Amino acid sequence: MRHHDTEPATHRDLRDPATHPELREPAADPVSAQAAELRAAAEPRTAAEPRTAAELLSETELAARLRAAGCVFAEDEARLLRLTARGPAELERMTGRRAAGEPLEHVLGWADFDGLRIAVDPGVFVPRRRTEFLVRAALEAVPDTAAPVVLDLCCGTGAVGAAVVTRLGGDARLHAADLDPAAVRCARRNLHPLGGRVYEGDLFAALPAALRGTVHLLTANVPYVPTDDIPLLPSEARDHEPRTALDGGPDGLALLRRVAAEAYDWLAPGGTLLTETGSHQSGAAAGVLREAGLTVRVVSDAELPATVVTATRR
Repeated sequence: MRHHDTEPATHRDLRDPATHPELREPAADPVSAQAAELRAAAEPRTAAEPRTAAELLSETELAARLRAAGCVFAEDEARLLRLTARGPAELERMTGRRAAGEPLEHVLGWADFDGLRIAVDPGVFVPRRRTEFLVRAALEAVPDTAAPVVLDLCCGTGAVGAAVVTRLGGDARLHAADLDPAAVRCARRNLHPLGGRVYEGDLFAALPAALRGTVHLLTANVPYVPTDDIPLLPSEARDHEPRTALDGGPDGLALLRRVAAEAYDWLAPGGTLLTETGSHQSGAAAGVLREAGLTVRVVSDAELPATVVTATRR
Protein backbone atom coordinates (compact mmCIF):
# COMPACT_ATOMS: atom_id res chain seq x y z
CA MET A 1 0.00 0.00 0.00
CA ARG A 2 1.03 3.53 -0.65
CA HIS A 3 0.35 7.01 0.64
CA HIS A 4 -1.67 9.94 -0.58
CA ASP A 5 -2.28 13.40 0.76
CA THR A 6 -4.82 15.87 -0.54
CA GLU A 7 -2.80 16.67 -3.67
CA PRO A 8 -4.40 14.93 -6.66
CA ALA A 9 -2.62 12.35 -8.77
CA THR A 10 -2.56 14.07 -12.12
CA HIS A 11 -1.00 13.65 -15.53
CA ARG A 12 1.24 16.62 -14.74
CA ASP A 13 3.84 14.04 -13.63
CA LEU A 14 3.93 12.82 -17.25
CA ARG A 15 3.99 16.15 -19.08
CA ASP A 16 7.72 16.14 -19.85
CA PRO A 17 8.83 12.88 -21.50
CA ALA A 18 12.52 13.83 -21.49
CA THR A 19 14.94 11.54 -19.71
CA HIS A 20 17.38 12.52 -16.97
CA PRO A 21 20.89 12.43 -18.50
CA GLU A 22 22.55 12.23 -15.09
CA LEU A 23 21.02 8.80 -14.58
CA ARG A 24 22.55 7.23 -17.66
CA GLU A 25 25.11 4.46 -17.14
CA PRO A 26 27.31 2.57 -19.61
CA ALA A 27 25.22 0.21 -21.75
CA ALA A 28 27.52 -2.70 -20.92
CA ASP A 29 26.31 -2.66 -17.30
CA PRO A 30 23.30 -5.07 -17.07
CA VAL A 31 21.69 -3.06 -14.29
CA SER A 32 22.06 0.09 -16.36
CA ALA A 33 20.57 -1.68 -19.36
CA GLN A 34 17.51 -2.56 -17.32
CA ALA A 35 17.27 0.99 -16.03
CA ALA A 36 17.47 2.27 -19.59
CA GLU A 37 14.60 -0.04 -20.51
CA LEU A 38 12.54 1.35 -17.64
CA ARG A 39 13.23 4.86 -18.94
CA ALA A 40 12.27 4.01 -22.52
CA ALA A 41 8.76 5.44 -22.41
CA ALA A 42 10.09 8.74 -21.15
CA GLU A 43 11.89 9.33 -24.47
CA PRO A 44 9.98 10.78 -27.42
CA ARG A 45 10.51 9.19 -30.84
CA THR A 46 12.53 11.27 -33.26
CA ALA A 47 10.99 12.77 -36.36
CA ALA A 48 12.93 10.30 -38.50
CA GLU A 49 11.05 7.32 -37.05
CA PRO A 50 7.98 6.01 -38.90
CA ARG A 51 4.60 7.37 -37.86
CA THR A 52 1.93 4.88 -36.81
CA ALA A 53 -1.71 4.97 -37.87
CA ALA A 54 -2.62 6.25 -34.40
CA GLU A 55 -0.32 9.23 -34.90
CA LEU A 56 -2.13 10.14 -38.09
CA LEU A 57 -5.34 10.80 -36.16
CA SER A 58 -6.10 14.43 -35.52
CA GLU A 59 -4.34 15.56 -32.38
CA THR A 60 -6.58 18.61 -32.28
CA GLU A 61 -9.73 16.49 -32.26
CA LEU A 62 -8.33 14.16 -29.62
CA ALA A 63 -7.28 17.05 -27.38
CA ALA A 64 -10.72 18.64 -27.80
CA ARG A 65 -12.39 15.44 -26.55
CA LEU A 66 -10.11 15.32 -23.53
CA ARG A 67 -10.61 19.00 -22.76
CA ALA A 68 -14.38 18.57 -22.93
CA ALA A 69 -14.03 15.78 -20.37
CA GLY A 70 -12.22 18.15 -17.98
CA CYS A 71 -8.57 17.28 -18.70
CA VAL A 72 -6.62 20.46 -18.01
CA PHE A 73 -3.51 19.41 -19.95
CA ALA A 74 -5.44 17.94 -22.86
CA GLU A 75 -2.78 18.59 -25.51
CA ASP A 76 -0.06 16.88 -23.47
CA GLU A 77 -2.32 13.94 -22.70
CA ALA A 78 -3.33 13.59 -26.35
CA ARG A 79 0.33 13.37 -27.34
CA LEU A 80 1.08 10.70 -24.74
CA LEU A 81 -1.96 8.65 -25.68
CA ARG A 82 -1.02 8.75 -29.35
CA LEU A 83 2.58 7.77 -28.61
CA THR A 84 1.47 4.83 -26.46
CA ALA A 85 -1.47 3.43 -28.48
CA ARG A 86 -0.59 0.67 -30.94
CA GLY A 87 -3.32 1.58 -33.39
CA PRO A 88 -6.51 3.60 -33.92
CA ALA A 89 -8.77 1.08 -32.12
CA GLU A 90 -6.58 1.04 -29.03
CA LEU A 91 -6.27 4.82 -29.10
CA GLU A 92 -10.07 5.09 -29.15
CA ARG A 93 -10.38 2.75 -26.16
CA MET A 94 -7.68 4.60 -24.22
CA THR A 95 -9.24 7.97 -24.96
CA GLY A 96 -12.62 6.74 -23.76
CA ARG A 97 -11.14 5.47 -20.50
CA ARG A 98 -9.36 8.76 -19.86
CA ALA A 99 -12.44 10.83 -20.75
CA ALA A 100 -14.42 8.73 -18.26
CA GLY A 101 -12.08 9.86 -15.48
CA GLU A 102 -9.60 7.01 -15.19
CA PRO A 103 -6.09 8.22 -14.20
CA LEU A 104 -3.88 8.81 -17.21
CA GLU A 105 -1.18 6.55 -15.78
CA HIS A 106 -3.63 3.64 -15.53
CA VAL A 107 -4.68 4.23 -19.13
CA LEU A 108 -1.10 4.39 -20.40
CA GLY A 109 0.04 1.51 -18.20
CA TRP A 110 3.04 3.42 -16.91
CA ALA A 111 4.14 6.49 -14.97
CA ASP A 112 7.24 8.63 -15.37
CA PHE A 113 8.97 8.65 -11.98
CA ASP A 114 12.44 10.12 -11.54
CA GLY A 115 13.09 9.50 -15.23
CA LEU A 116 12.07 5.84 -15.07
CA ARG A 117 9.17 4.13 -16.78
CA ILE A 118 7.23 2.50 -13.93
CA ALA A 119 4.56 -0.05 -14.79
CA VAL A 120 1.19 0.88 -13.24
CA ASP A 121 -1.86 -1.37 -13.58
CA PRO A 122 -5.48 -0.26 -13.08
CA GLY A 123 -6.40 -0.17 -9.40
CA VAL A 124 -2.81 0.36 -8.23
CA PHE A 125 -1.58 3.52 -6.50
CA VAL A 126 0.10 5.92 -8.95
CA PRO A 127 3.56 7.17 -7.89
CA ARG A 128 3.54 10.95 -7.40
CA ARG A 129 6.15 13.36 -8.68
CA ARG A 130 6.58 14.87 -5.20
CA THR A 131 7.81 11.48 -3.96
CA GLU A 132 10.96 12.00 -6.00
CA PHE A 133 12.02 14.17 -3.05
CA LEU A 134 11.87 11.07 -0.85
CA VAL A 135 14.30 9.41 -3.26
CA ARG A 136 16.70 12.36 -3.00
CA ALA A 137 16.48 12.34 0.78
CA ALA A 138 17.11 8.60 0.85
CA LEU A 139 20.23 8.92 -1.28
CA GLU A 140 21.63 11.46 1.16
CA ALA A 141 21.12 8.95 3.97
CA VAL A 142 22.86 5.97 2.32
CA PRO A 143 25.71 4.84 4.60
CA ASP A 144 29.23 4.42 3.28
CA THR A 145 29.05 0.67 2.91
CA ALA A 146 29.35 -1.73 0.00
CA ALA A 147 26.02 -2.97 -1.41
CA PRO A 148 23.72 -1.42 1.21
CA VAL A 149 20.45 -3.21 1.99
CA VAL A 150 17.48 -1.15 0.78
CA LEU A 151 13.94 -1.96 1.90
CA ASP A 152 10.95 -0.33 0.18
CA LEU A 153 8.08 -0.99 2.60
CA CYS A 154 4.51 -0.26 1.45
CA CYS A 155 6.17 -0.28 -1.96
CA GLY A 156 3.16 -0.02 -4.27
CA THR A 157 4.60 -0.17 -7.79
CA GLY A 158 8.14 -0.23 -6.36
CA ALA A 159 8.89 3.20 -7.84
CA VAL A 160 10.90 4.44 -4.86
CA GLY A 161 13.05 1.31 -4.65
CA ALA A 162 13.63 1.33 -8.40
CA ALA A 163 14.72 4.97 -8.38
CA VAL A 164 17.03 4.57 -5.36
CA VAL A 165 18.78 1.48 -6.74
CA THR A 166 19.13 3.03 -10.20
CA ARG A 167 20.67 6.17 -8.71
CA LEU A 168 23.08 3.94 -6.80
CA GLY A 169 24.16 2.33 -10.06
CA GLY A 170 22.75 -1.04 -9.01
CA ASP A 171 25.12 -1.28 -6.04
CA ALA A 172 22.47 -2.30 -3.49
CA ARG A 173 20.49 -5.29 -2.27
CA LEU A 174 16.87 -4.35 -2.82
CA HIS A 175 13.84 -5.77 -1.00
CA ALA A 176 10.25 -4.53 -1.17
CA ALA A 177 6.89 -5.48 0.32
CA ASP A 178 3.24 -4.57 -0.01
CA LEU A 179 -0.10 -5.91 1.21
CA ASP A 180 -1.93 -5.40 -2.11
CA PRO A 181 -1.52 -8.34 -4.54
CA ALA A 182 -2.04 -6.08 -7.58
CA ALA A 183 0.69 -3.72 -6.37
CA VAL A 184 3.00 -6.66 -5.72
CA ARG A 185 2.56 -7.85 -9.31
CA CYS A 186 3.50 -4.39 -10.56
CA ALA A 187 6.45 -4.13 -8.20
CA ARG A 188 7.83 -7.46 -9.37
CA ARG A 189 7.70 -6.30 -12.98
CA ASN A 190 9.51 -3.10 -12.04
CA LEU A 191 12.04 -4.46 -9.55
CA HIS A 192 12.99 -7.97 -10.68
CA PRO A 193 14.97 -6.56 -13.65
CA LEU A 194 16.97 -4.55 -11.10
CA GLY A 195 17.67 -7.59 -8.93
CA GLY A 196 15.02 -6.71 -6.34
CA ARG A 197 12.96 -9.20 -4.33
CA VAL A 198 9.30 -8.38 -3.66
CA TYR A 199 7.21 -9.92 -0.88
CA GLU A 200 3.45 -9.88 -0.35
CA GLY A 201 2.18 -9.29 3.17
CA ASP A 202 1.50 -6.87 6.00
CA LEU A 203 4.48 -4.59 6.69
CA PHE A 204 7.43 -6.40 8.35
CA ALA A 205 5.49 -9.68 8.59
CA ALA A 206 6.04 -10.13 4.86
CA LEU A 207 9.83 -10.13 5.18
CA PRO A 208 12.30 -12.97 5.72
CA ALA A 209 13.61 -13.02 9.28
CA ALA A 210 17.20 -12.85 7.99
CA LEU A 211 16.66 -9.19 7.07
CA ARG A 212 16.11 -8.19 10.70
CA GLY A 213 18.84 -5.83 11.87
CA THR A 214 20.45 -5.52 8.41
CA VAL A 215 18.52 -2.74 6.64
CA HIS A 216 20.62 0.34 5.86
CA LEU A 217 17.88 2.31 4.09
CA LEU A 218 14.18 1.82 4.81
CA THR A 219 11.68 3.82 2.76
CA ALA A 220 8.17 3.44 4.18
CA ASN A 221 5.78 5.52 2.12
CA VAL A 222 2.75 4.71 4.25
CA PRO A 223 -0.77 6.09 3.63
CA TYR A 224 -1.23 9.33 5.57
CA VAL A 225 -4.63 10.78 4.66
CA PRO A 226 -6.90 11.03 7.73
CA THR A 227 -9.96 8.82 7.28
CA ASP A 228 -12.40 11.75 7.39
CA ASP A 229 -10.50 13.45 4.54
CA ILE A 230 -10.84 10.56 2.08
CA PRO A 231 -14.10 11.95 0.60
CA LEU A 232 -12.26 15.21 -0.15
CA LEU A 233 -9.70 13.53 -2.40
CA PRO A 234 -9.89 13.98 -6.18
CA SER A 235 -12.04 11.34 -7.86
CA GLU A 236 -9.02 9.93 -9.71
CA ALA A 237 -7.62 8.79 -6.38
CA ARG A 238 -10.86 8.18 -4.52
CA ASP A 239 -12.48 6.08 -7.25
CA HIS A 240 -9.52 4.37 -8.89
CA GLU A 241 -6.85 3.72 -6.24
CA PRO A 242 -7.19 1.23 -3.35
CA ARG A 243 -8.48 2.60 -0.05
CA THR A 244 -5.63 0.82 1.75
CA ALA A 245 -3.17 3.02 -0.16
CA LEU A 246 -4.86 6.22 0.97
CA ASP A 247 -6.36 5.83 4.44
CA GLY A 248 -3.95 6.59 7.28
CA GLY A 249 -6.50 6.23 10.08
CA PRO A 250 -8.10 8.93 12.25
CA ASP A 251 -5.08 11.26 12.24
CA GLY A 252 -3.25 9.85 9.22
CA LEU A 253 -0.50 8.30 11.34
CA ALA A 254 -1.90 4.84 12.13
CA LEU A 255 0.34 2.97 9.67
CA LEU A 256 3.37 5.03 10.63
CA ARG A 257 2.91 4.03 14.27
CA ARG A 258 2.94 0.37 13.26
CA VAL A 259 6.09 0.83 11.20
CA ALA A 260 7.79 2.80 13.98
CA ALA A 261 7.03 0.08 16.54
CA GLU A 262 9.28 -2.39 14.69
CA ALA A 263 11.63 -0.25 12.63
CA TYR A 264 14.46 -0.10 15.20
CA ASP A 265 14.83 -3.87 15.20
CA TRP A 266 14.94 -4.12 11.41
CA LEU A 267 17.39 -1.27 10.85
CA ALA A 268 21.12 -1.90 10.95
CA PRO A 269 23.10 0.33 13.33
CA GLY A 270 23.31 3.68 11.52
CA GLY A 271 20.42 2.71 9.24
CA THR A 272 17.74 5.26 8.37
CA LEU A 273 14.00 5.10 7.87
CA LEU A 274 12.39 7.73 5.63
CA THR A 275 8.69 8.44 5.22
CA GLU A 276 6.70 11.07 3.36
CA THR A 277 4.01 12.96 5.26
CA GLY A 278 1.81 16.00 4.99
CA SER A 279 3.53 19.20 6.09
CA HIS A 280 0.90 19.76 8.79
CA GLN A 281 1.58 16.25 10.16
CA SER A 282 5.36 16.39 10.18
CA GLY A 283 5.68 17.38 13.85
CA ALA A 284 3.43 14.56 15.03
CA ALA A 285 5.11 12.08 12.66
CA ALA A 286 8.52 13.10 13.98
CA GLY A 287 7.26 12.53 17.51
CA VAL A 288 6.10 9.01 16.66
CA LEU A 289 9.52 8.08 15.31
CA ARG A 290 11.38 9.79 18.14
CA GLU A 291 9.41 7.76 20.67
CA ALA A 292 10.59 4.64 18.84
CA GLY A 293 14.19 5.46 19.81
CA LEU A 294 15.29 6.97 16.51
CA THR A 295 17.11 10.24 15.82
CA VAL A 296 14.72 12.34 13.76
CA ARG A 297 15.01 15.12 11.19
CA VAL A 298 12.32 16.78 9.03
CA VAL A 299 13.24 17.98 5.53
CA SER A 300 11.06 19.59 2.90
CA ASP A 301 10.95 20.88 -0.67
CA ALA A 302 8.68 23.87 -1.15
CA GLU A 303 8.63 23.62 -4.94
CA LEU A 304 7.12 20.13 -5.22
CA PRO A 305 5.86 20.53 -2.38
CA ALA A 306 6.97 17.56 -0.28
CA THR A 307 7.86 16.76 3.33
CA VAL A 308 9.96 13.81 4.46
CA VAL A 309 10.78 12.64 7.98
CA THR A 310 14.08 10.79 8.38
CA ALA A 311 14.74 8.64 11.43
CA THR A 312 18.12 7.04 12.10
CA ARG A 313 19.13 4.24 14.44
CA ARG A 314 22.22 5.39 16.30
